[in-house]
Amino acid sequence: MDRTPSKTRAALWMSGWLALMLIVAVAGREATRDVNVFQLMAVRGVLGFAMLYPLIHMNGGLAIVKTARVHVHIARNLIHFCAQLGWFFALTLIPLGQVVAIEFTMPIWTAILAASFLGERMTSWKVVAIVLGLVGVFVIVRPTGAINPGQLIALAAAVGFGISVTVVKSLTRTEQTLTIMFWMLVVQSLASIGPALYVWTWPPLSTWGWLAVIAFCGTFSHYCMARALLHADATVVIPMDFIRVPLTAIVGWLIYSERLDAYTVLGAAMILAGNLLNLSPGRKAPVRAK
Repeated sequence: MDRTPSKTRAALWMSGWLALMLIVAVAGREATRDVNVFQLMAVRGVLGFAMLYPLIHMNGGLAIVKTARVHVHIARNLIHFCAQLGWFFALTLIPLGQVVAIEFTMPIWTAILAASFLGERMTSWKVVAIVLGLVGVFVIVRPTGAINPGQLIALAAAVGFGISVTVVKSLTRTEQTLTIMFWMLVVQSLASIGPALYVWTWPPLSTWGWLAVIAFCGTFSHYCMARALLHADATVVIPMDFIRVPLTAIVGWLIYSERLDAYTVLGAAMILAGNLLNLSPGRKAPVRAK
Protein backbone atom coordinates (compact mmCIF):
# COMPACT_ATOMS: atom_id res chain seq x y z
CA MET A 1 0.00 0.00 0.00
CA ASP A 2 1.28 3.45 -0.95
CA ARG A 3 2.36 5.30 2.18
CA THR A 4 4.10 8.20 0.40
CA PRO A 5 3.97 11.35 2.58
CA SER A 6 1.70 13.89 0.89
CA LYS A 7 -0.32 16.63 2.55
CA THR A 8 -2.31 17.06 -0.68
CA ARG A 9 -3.40 13.41 -0.72
CA ALA A 10 -4.18 13.57 2.99
CA ALA A 11 -6.32 16.67 2.42
CA LEU A 12 -8.22 14.99 -0.43
CA TRP A 13 -9.02 11.94 1.69
CA MET A 14 -10.04 14.21 4.56
CA SER A 15 -12.49 16.02 2.28
CA GLY A 16 -14.22 12.66 1.87
CA TRP A 17 -14.26 12.23 5.65
CA LEU A 18 -15.77 15.71 6.11
CA ALA A 19 -18.57 15.18 3.59
CA LEU A 20 -19.53 11.77 4.94
CA MET A 21 -19.43 12.86 8.59
CA LEU A 22 -21.73 15.81 7.88
CA ILE A 23 -24.25 13.35 6.48
CA VAL A 24 -23.80 11.05 9.51
CA ALA A 25 -24.56 13.95 11.88
CA VAL A 26 -27.89 14.67 10.19
CA ALA A 27 -28.81 11.00 9.74
CA GLY A 28 -27.86 10.29 13.37
CA ARG A 29 -30.14 13.01 14.69
CA GLU A 30 -33.02 11.75 12.56
CA ALA A 31 -32.50 8.08 13.40
CA THR A 32 -32.23 8.62 17.18
CA ARG A 33 -35.77 10.01 17.17
CA ASP A 34 -36.98 6.41 16.77
CA VAL A 35 -34.16 4.05 17.82
CA ASN A 36 -31.87 3.57 20.82
CA VAL A 37 -28.18 4.36 20.26
CA PHE A 38 -27.29 0.69 20.89
CA GLN A 39 -29.66 -0.32 18.09
CA LEU A 40 -28.12 2.31 15.86
CA MET A 41 -24.59 1.05 16.51
CA ALA A 42 -25.55 -2.60 15.99
CA VAL A 43 -27.36 -1.98 12.71
CA ARG A 44 -24.55 0.29 11.54
CA GLY A 45 -21.99 -2.44 12.21
CA VAL A 46 -23.91 -5.24 10.47
CA LEU A 47 -24.89 -3.16 7.43
CA GLY A 48 -21.44 -1.59 7.29
CA PHE A 49 -19.79 -5.02 7.17
CA ALA A 50 -22.11 -6.06 4.31
CA MET A 51 -21.13 -2.90 2.43
CA LEU A 52 -17.40 -3.33 3.07
CA TYR A 53 -17.15 -7.05 2.26
CA PRO A 54 -17.18 -6.61 -1.56
CA LEU A 55 -14.01 -4.50 -1.22
CA ILE A 56 -12.43 -7.15 1.00
CA HIS A 57 -13.39 -9.88 -1.49
CA MET A 58 -11.89 -7.94 -4.43
CA ASN A 59 -8.61 -7.50 -2.51
CA GLY A 60 -7.94 -11.13 -1.61
CA GLY A 61 -10.76 -12.10 0.72
CA LEU A 62 -10.45 -12.70 4.44
CA ALA A 63 -6.72 -13.41 4.09
CA ILE A 64 -6.18 -9.64 3.92
CA VAL A 65 -7.57 -9.11 7.43
CA LYS A 66 -5.11 -11.41 9.19
CA THR A 67 -3.11 -9.49 11.77
CA ALA A 68 -0.62 -9.96 14.57
CA ARG A 69 -2.10 -6.97 16.42
CA VAL A 70 -5.57 -8.25 17.25
CA HIS A 71 -5.31 -6.97 20.83
CA VAL A 72 -4.60 -3.45 19.56
CA HIS A 73 -7.59 -3.58 17.20
CA ILE A 74 -9.87 -4.77 20.01
CA ALA A 75 -8.72 -2.10 22.48
CA ARG A 76 -8.94 0.69 19.90
CA ASN A 77 -12.42 -0.28 18.78
CA LEU A 78 -13.86 -0.68 22.26
CA ILE A 79 -12.65 2.85 23.06
CA HIS A 80 -14.04 4.16 19.79
CA PHE A 81 -17.31 2.31 20.38
CA CYS A 82 -17.84 4.01 23.75
CA ALA A 83 -16.92 7.41 22.26
CA GLN A 84 -19.33 6.90 19.35
CA LEU A 85 -22.14 5.95 21.72
CA GLY A 86 -21.53 9.13 23.70
CA TRP A 87 -21.46 11.21 20.51
CA PHE A 88 -24.81 9.90 19.27
CA PHE A 89 -26.33 10.28 22.75
CA ALA A 90 -25.09 13.88 22.97
CA LEU A 91 -26.91 14.60 19.68
CA THR A 92 -30.17 14.03 21.55
CA LEU A 93 -29.27 16.46 24.36
CA ILE A 94 -27.61 19.55 22.85
CA PRO A 95 -27.61 21.37 19.46
CA LEU A 96 -25.91 19.71 16.50
CA GLY A 97 -23.29 22.44 16.06
CA GLN A 98 -22.41 22.36 19.76
CA VAL A 99 -21.84 18.58 19.75
CA VAL A 100 -19.39 18.88 16.87
CA ALA A 101 -17.71 21.96 18.34
CA ILE A 102 -17.05 20.26 21.70
CA GLU A 103 -15.81 17.21 19.83
CA PHE A 104 -13.02 19.41 18.49
CA THR A 105 -11.11 19.39 21.72
CA MET A 106 -10.01 16.06 20.19
CA PRO A 107 -6.93 17.53 18.41
CA ILE A 108 -5.48 18.44 21.82
CA TRP A 109 -5.57 14.83 22.97
CA THR A 110 -4.48 13.51 19.57
CA ALA A 111 -1.52 15.89 19.35
CA ILE A 112 -0.35 15.09 22.89
CA LEU A 113 -0.69 11.33 22.40
CA ALA A 114 0.88 11.31 18.91
CA ALA A 115 3.84 13.35 20.12
CA SER A 116 4.24 11.26 23.29
CA PHE A 117 3.77 7.73 21.90
CA LEU A 118 4.31 7.90 18.13
CA GLY A 119 7.24 10.31 18.10
CA GLU A 120 5.51 12.87 15.86
CA ARG A 121 7.15 16.28 15.85
CA MET A 122 5.12 19.27 17.06
CA THR A 123 6.17 22.08 14.73
CA SER A 124 5.22 25.70 15.34
CA TRP A 125 2.75 25.57 12.42
CA LYS A 126 0.99 22.55 13.91
CA VAL A 127 0.68 24.33 17.24
CA VAL A 128 -0.68 27.48 15.55
CA ALA A 129 -3.23 25.41 13.57
CA ILE A 130 -4.48 23.68 16.73
CA VAL A 131 -4.64 26.92 18.73
CA LEU A 132 -6.47 28.80 15.95
CA GLY A 133 -8.85 25.89 15.55
CA LEU A 134 -9.67 25.69 19.25
CA VAL A 135 -10.12 29.46 19.54
CA GLY A 136 -12.37 29.32 16.47
CA VAL A 137 -14.46 26.60 18.12
CA PHE A 138 -14.71 28.69 21.30
CA VAL A 139 -15.82 31.75 19.28
CA ILE A 140 -18.54 29.66 17.58
CA VAL A 141 -19.86 27.99 20.75
CA ARG A 142 -19.29 30.83 23.26
CA PRO A 143 -20.18 28.64 26.27
CA THR A 144 -22.20 30.45 28.94
CA GLY A 145 -24.20 29.46 32.00
CA ALA A 146 -24.47 26.01 33.58
CA ILE A 147 -22.82 23.03 31.91
CA ASN A 148 -25.28 20.66 30.25
CA PRO A 149 -24.71 16.90 30.83
CA GLY A 150 -24.72 16.56 27.04
CA GLN A 151 -21.66 18.82 26.91
CA LEU A 152 -19.76 16.57 29.36
CA ILE A 153 -20.73 13.48 27.38
CA ALA A 154 -19.53 15.13 24.16
CA LEU A 155 -16.23 16.07 25.86
CA ALA A 156 -15.67 12.50 27.10
CA ALA A 157 -16.38 11.28 23.55
CA ALA A 158 -13.77 13.71 22.21
CA VAL A 159 -11.11 12.23 24.50
CA GLY A 160 -12.05 8.74 23.31
CA PHE A 161 -11.85 9.81 19.66
CA GLY A 162 -8.40 11.31 20.29
CA ILE A 163 -7.13 8.00 21.68
CA SER A 164 -8.76 6.09 18.81
CA VAL A 165 -7.21 8.27 16.07
CA THR A 166 -3.75 7.96 17.65
CA VAL A 167 -4.03 4.17 17.68
CA VAL A 168 -5.25 4.16 14.06
CA LYS A 169 -2.16 6.13 13.04
CA SER A 170 -0.04 3.49 14.77
CA LEU A 171 -1.94 0.70 12.98
CA THR A 172 -1.45 2.28 9.53
CA ARG A 173 2.28 1.61 9.91
CA THR A 174 1.72 -2.15 9.65
CA GLU A 175 -1.90 -2.79 8.63
CA GLN A 176 -3.93 -2.47 5.44
CA THR A 177 -6.77 0.06 5.54
CA LEU A 178 -9.31 -2.72 4.92
CA THR A 179 -7.86 -4.69 7.84
CA ILE A 180 -8.44 -1.73 10.16
CA MET A 181 -11.99 -1.32 8.86
CA PHE A 182 -12.80 -5.03 9.14
CA TRP A 183 -11.81 -5.24 12.80
CA MET A 184 -13.64 -2.01 13.58
CA LEU A 185 -16.92 -3.40 12.25
CA VAL A 186 -16.49 -6.83 13.83
CA VAL A 187 -15.55 -5.60 17.31
CA GLN A 188 -18.16 -2.83 17.42
CA SER A 189 -20.92 -5.10 16.11
CA LEU A 190 -20.18 -7.72 18.78
CA ALA A 191 -20.03 -5.03 21.49
CA SER A 192 -23.41 -3.58 20.54
CA ILE A 193 -25.50 -6.62 19.61
CA GLY A 194 -26.33 -7.69 23.19
CA PRO A 195 -27.51 -4.28 24.46
CA ALA A 196 -29.30 -3.68 21.13
CA LEU A 197 -31.34 -6.89 21.44
CA TYR A 198 -32.22 -6.01 25.04
CA VAL A 199 -33.76 -2.66 24.07
CA TRP A 200 -34.86 -3.63 20.55
CA THR A 201 -37.98 -2.10 19.05
CA TRP A 202 -38.71 -2.22 15.32
CA PRO A 203 -38.17 1.25 13.82
CA PRO A 204 -40.38 2.72 11.10
CA LEU A 205 -39.47 1.97 7.49
CA SER A 206 -38.25 5.54 6.95
CA THR A 207 -35.80 5.17 9.84
CA TRP A 208 -34.23 2.14 8.15
CA GLY A 209 -33.26 4.49 5.35
CA TRP A 210 -31.43 6.74 7.81
CA LEU A 211 -29.74 3.69 9.36
CA ALA A 212 -28.51 2.56 5.95
CA VAL A 213 -27.12 6.05 5.31
CA ILE A 214 -25.32 5.98 8.68
CA ALA A 215 -23.89 2.53 7.93
CA PHE A 216 -22.53 3.58 4.52
CA CYS A 217 -21.22 7.01 5.48
CA GLY A 218 -19.97 5.90 8.90
CA THR A 219 -18.03 2.98 7.42
CA PHE A 220 -16.44 4.75 4.49
CA SER A 221 -15.73 7.97 6.41
CA HIS A 222 -13.35 5.92 8.55
CA TYR A 223 -11.87 4.45 5.38
CA CYS A 224 -11.12 8.02 4.24
CA MET A 225 -9.61 8.90 7.63
CA ALA A 226 -7.35 5.84 7.63
CA ARG A 227 -6.18 6.64 4.09
CA ALA A 228 -5.43 10.24 5.08
CA LEU A 229 -3.34 9.00 8.01
CA LEU A 230 -1.28 6.91 5.57
CA HIS A 231 0.01 10.09 3.94
CA ALA A 232 0.49 12.52 6.85
CA ASP A 233 1.03 12.70 10.60
CA ALA A 234 -1.99 12.72 12.88
CA THR A 235 -0.96 16.23 13.99
CA VAL A 236 -1.36 17.34 10.34
CA VAL A 237 -4.51 15.38 9.50
CA ILE A 238 -6.67 16.05 12.56
CA PRO A 239 -6.58 19.89 12.45
CA MET A 240 -8.08 19.62 8.94
CA ASP A 241 -11.17 18.21 10.63
CA PHE A 242 -11.75 21.57 12.35
CA ILE A 243 -13.45 22.67 9.12
CA ARG A 244 -16.33 20.36 10.08
CA VAL A 245 -17.34 22.79 12.87
CA PRO A 246 -18.48 25.72 10.68
CA LEU A 247 -19.79 23.31 8.03
CA THR A 248 -21.95 21.58 10.65
CA ALA A 249 -23.16 24.94 11.95
CA ILE A 250 -24.24 25.83 8.41
CA VAL A 251 -26.02 22.48 8.01
CA GLY A 252 -27.75 22.99 11.38
CA TRP A 253 -28.90 26.44 10.23
CA LEU A 254 -30.18 25.20 6.87
CA ILE A 255 -31.97 22.08 8.13
CA TYR A 256 -32.85 22.75 11.77
CA SER A 257 -32.87 26.58 11.86
CA GLU A 258 -30.10 26.57 14.47
CA ARG A 259 -28.20 29.81 15.09
CA LEU A 260 -25.75 31.06 12.47
CA ASP A 261 -24.28 34.50 13.14
CA ALA A 262 -21.19 36.67 12.73
CA TYR A 263 -19.37 34.75 15.47
CA THR A 264 -19.76 31.55 13.46
CA VAL A 265 -18.30 33.25 10.40
CA LEU A 266 -15.37 34.65 12.43
CA GLY A 267 -14.70 31.27 14.05
CA ALA A 268 -14.83 29.56 10.66
CA ALA A 269 -12.28 32.04 9.25
CA MET A 270 -9.87 31.30 12.12
CA ILE A 271 -10.27 27.56 11.62
CA LEU A 272 -9.65 27.85 7.88
CA ALA A 273 -6.58 30.08 8.46
CA GLY A 274 -5.10 27.52 10.84
CA ASN A 275 -5.58 24.73 8.32
CA LEU A 276 -4.01 26.69 5.48
CA LEU A 277 -0.95 27.34 7.67
CA ASN A 278 -0.80 23.68 8.67
CA LEU A 279 -0.95 22.50 5.05
CA SER A 280 1.70 24.90 3.79
CA PRO A 281 5.00 23.20 2.96
CA GLY A 282 7.61 23.57 5.65
CA ARG A 283 10.71 25.58 5.01
CA LYS A 284 13.73 23.56 4.12
CA ALA A 285 16.84 24.16 6.14
CA PRO A 286 19.40 26.21 4.20
CA VAL A 287 22.27 24.24 2.67
CA ARG A 288 25.59 25.38 3.99
CA ALA A 289 28.63 25.51 1.75
CA LYS A 290 31.30 23.01 2.65
